[in-house]
Amino acid sequence: MNDATPPRSLPESAGRNGSAEAVRLARMLPSPAEWDLPPGRHLHHKEALMQQIDHDRASSTPTPTPAPPARRRLLRPAVLAPLTALALAGALTVGLAPWDGGGAVDRARVQTPGGSRQHPVALLDRLSAVALARDAQPVEDSQFVYVKSIGRGADLTSGKAVTGPLKGREVWFSQVRGPVKRLGLIREDGESLPVNAGLGDTGATPAGIGRPTYRWLAALPTDRDALLAYLYARTPATDGQEQDQAVFDRIGDLIAEQVMPPGTAAALYRAAAAVPGVTEVPDATDALGRHGLGIARTDTRYRTRSEWVFAEHGLTFLGSRTFLAEETPAGPAGTLLSSRAVLQQAVVDREGAQPTRAQLRTASGRPDAEES
Repeated sequence: MNDATPPRSLPESAGRNGSAEAVRLARMLPSPAEWDLPPGRHLHHKEALMQQIDHDRASSTPTPTPAPPARRRLLRPAVLAPLTALALAGALTVGLAPWDGGGAVDRARVQTPGGSRQHPVALLDRLSAVALARDAQPVEDSQFVYVKSIGRGADLTSGKAVTGPLKGREVWFSQVRGPVKRLGLIREDGESLPVNAGLGDTGATPAGIGRPTYRWLAALPTDRDALLAYLYARTPATDGQEQDQAVFDRIGDLIAEQVMPPGTAAALYRAAAAVPGVTEVPDATDALGRHGLGIARTDTRYRTRSEWVFAEHGLTFLGSRTFLAEETPAGPAGTLLSSRAVLQQAVVDREGAQPTRAQLRTASGRPDAEES
């Protein structure tokens, strides 16, 4: 997500001596749940990254042809926070770079904690049926979708994944129908920041896959194949990323932080079942350690695994996590990169307003419920 000051574009030298791989990784890694640096420190790290890139260029002996600049990726809807995480990710070593070991990844080496089955259709069919049976909660154009969550992310600037502490987060998503310059508000560690127009949206951001409002979600096709074709056509994959993984991540973003029309939610689960490589995990955990049923996919090129977690009873969305699927220089298999737990959802009338008890929907899926 964007803060008030867009990050400076990376120089051409970012395409040399392996730095391009770090830039690509910065644009495809799932965003961690913490963005704890103040703006001054954010700029410091960005300047350090620029200096490192210049140093790499100056110290190189050969002069290879510059790689094409990395394509700008639409910011995922869940990433409604300053771009600190992306700036830091750009300084990563190639420990998480795309796999280039001279052949296909040995899938037997990809470890999946908790085990997995290769046929997730049963669980996704159940999720689709439960979603369709839930009561619709229409959202007016003048209202805001409120989401409260807690999560943590890994700092990889040293080349090793160092997991940070759990941090709370509240977000208010604007539902205005037309293009807007202010998409909403995010609050972390007592600091509130506006969510501004997306990168490249020089005027304002319209409702769409980069700003999914309730009205836009309700207009999506509910036929599985039509919805899947729509998502594949509008979900850009970073250079080197698997397109299937990009679509899987996009569906995960949509179900994580939106009040979803029942028909759309059901269609998204059916679409996820048709994405190649999606598996079911019988025991998965969110950022709070809550156990549930999981839907997962491993990006074999980047050697990471993403999981969605659902409550075993009621099948409500609990959270998500992303970790290393196998050993890399950043850490052993299972090393956490990011995790989240969704605590509350509501529809409120004002940006920054706390939901009333009647408006509140907790992670149990029931209105007017207390969190344990």
